[in-house]
Amino acid sequence: MMIRSFNPPVRTLMGPGPADVHPRVLAALARPTIGHLDPAFVAMMDELKDLLRLAFRTENALTMPVSAPGSAGMEICFVNLVEPGDEVVVCINGVFGARMKENVERAGGIPVVVQGQWGRAVDPNQVEETLKAHPNARLLAFVQAETSTGASSDAQTLAEIARRHDCLTIVDAVTALGGSPLEVDAWGLDAVYSGSQKCLSCTPGLAPVTFGERALEKVRQRKTKVQSWFLDLTLVMGYWSGEQKRTYHHTAPVNALYALHECLVMLAEEGVEQAWERHAHHHRALRAGLEALGLEFIVPEDERLPQLNSVAVPGGIDEALVRSRLLQHYNLELGAGLGDLACKIWRIGLMGYSSRPTNILLCVGALANELSALGHRTDAGAALEAVRTVLDQKTPAR
Repeated sequence: MMIRSFNPPVRTLMGPGPADVHPRVLAALARPTIGHLDPAFVAMMDELKDLLRLAFRTENALTMPVSAPGSAGMEICFVNLVEPGDEVVVCINGVFGARMKENVERAGGIPVVVQGQWGRAVDPNQVEETLKAHPNARLLAFVQAETSTGASSDAQTLAEIARRHDCLTIVDAVTALGGSPLEVDAWGLDAVYSGSQKCLSCTPGLAPVTFGERALEKVRQRKTKVQSWFLDLTLVMGYWSGEQKRTYHHTAPVNALYALHECLVMLAEEGVEQAWERHAHHHRALRAGLEALGLEFIVPEDERLPQLNSVAVPGGIDEALVRSRLLQHYNLELGAGLGDLACKIWRIGLMGYSSRPTNILLCVGALANELSALGHRTDAGAALEAVRTVLDQKTPAR
């Protein structure tokens, strides 16, 4: 058998990630590879940190991309901030809150769970009561943008509660960064991690993180060695620090970092707040179309992420069959439900470059056709008109 070069099909990515990658970012990937300690690359690294500070809305000196996917961004926070025996309050309202709990346990910490409802925001009152009941806890971990459900939690309020109880915060902003309001400094968030493949619309494989001074002081005061060599901040900082000559830590993914730099340049050109509004506007257009098809959102409107839309599968419809037909007939990818929501929902992403009118019209029209073919009565014309009505109210540039 002769194995030939791989040429992937051209898809429209409207699942929970990765998102469509802008042609400018794909072009950046193809630029010549240089050494990861090359002076030109080192200068680009400094720009990259500045651009990430812009995206995170922070002045934190330690703001950088981890050379690994968003899950490593999560792990770098937990392995550096949790020591054996530490009590950590963990909010679970979906799959990724549960992964936080797993990280606490693997770092030797003691998780104290605030169990929430899937498809709902974290309840601040539950968090307050739990911290009152566990005065020894010094960390609060929660997911701002729960990718498994599309629920958005109030990071500002949760951080205020944590500070009142002398707790640091670890925040999952994987699906939030670049897509919905995230104010690291204004909200007093201590350690925040994200991923490159969601609303930043870069390729998968990088994890932007930012650590505030309170978090770094806890790292400095550790009594035990960080369990991970690769993710030990005291070592990684030696490579990403601009204060002295960079020390060799690992061979950075040079071309992937070009791509992240380019997508962050594009975010700066658009404006961070304008990007938030674009995602919100396109969510409203998608919502109008989906509701015209008779589909229902599982997350209440005031707790809903604009960039990750979870809708209930109509009764009698095989959700996997619909996704398969969309991929086969339209090269359109939607996401399935996870955990408690498996086989019950579709997750429709409007992230980064995927958040544009052509994608919304394709998604609504394709869903209308496939649902109709499977016996679910729809009116494609009315649904598409509902989308256009909202889009015509304002068309954010990208």
